[in-house]
Amino acid sequence: MNAPIKTALSMTAFAAFAGTAFAQSKTPDVTVSELITDAGGFGYFLILLSIISLALTIEGFISLKRDKLAPPELIDEVQALFDEDQFQEAMELCEDQPSFFTKVCGAGISKIGHDFTVIETAIEEMGDEESIRLHQKIGWLALLANVAPMVGLLGTVWGMILAFKTISATQGQASPAELAEGISIALLTTMFGLLVAIPTTAAFAFLRNNLVRSVIEVGAIVEDLFERFRPGEAALRQ
Repeated sequence: MNAPIKTALSMTAFAAFAGTAFAQSKTPDVTVSELITDAGGFGYFLILLSIISLALTIEGFISLKRDKLAPPELIDEVQALFDEDQFQEAMELCEDQPSFFTKVCGAGISKIGHDFTVIETAIEEMGDEESIRLHQKIGWLALLANVAPMVGLLGTVWGMILAFKTISATQGQASPAELAEGISIALLTTMFGLLVAIPTTAAFAFLRNNLVRSVIEVGAIVEDLFERFRPGEAALRQ
């Protein structure tokens, strides 16, 4: 029998043995609530952080959508009012229906009659101000994504302290069962910290990228809307 066949038979036999051993092994039935309880106060705190993270993520997906920042129907209405030179009505519309688009647009409308540079500056300043405010909303997700693993690490340190105190109390004669509590806390808090941090980081990155793209798109729409007040464009329209 050649070497490749012997190797294949050996691997098959090992796989069969491992499968049988795994099937015969008894894995304790552990529920999520029991794991949280075993993690102690750190586990409950991390669960609280996960609930806050989920709430912020859902709120971000709802309030930071492109259609929320710049409703298409509002853009069409403002565009129509601009085409008819009804700037006062456009201003009132922006005040009545606040959004990222209407706030930036309203800042520009309020400066109509001044030099184009004044209008442009007002639009840019309001755009920057609103953009910062929107980024602050998702900034809490970044904070949670950083705090959660640190809390998990703190729980890990606490669990190891408990394990070493057990060793000290038994003068180095502690059994694995006696060390299990501290080690369990150390591992569970690390796991829960990562379980909170990983999806929170992903949600933050997704919302941030979408927000940046939406802000750029809305900025381009507003810029195009006020382009008619640029001196060269105004002369062409006449």
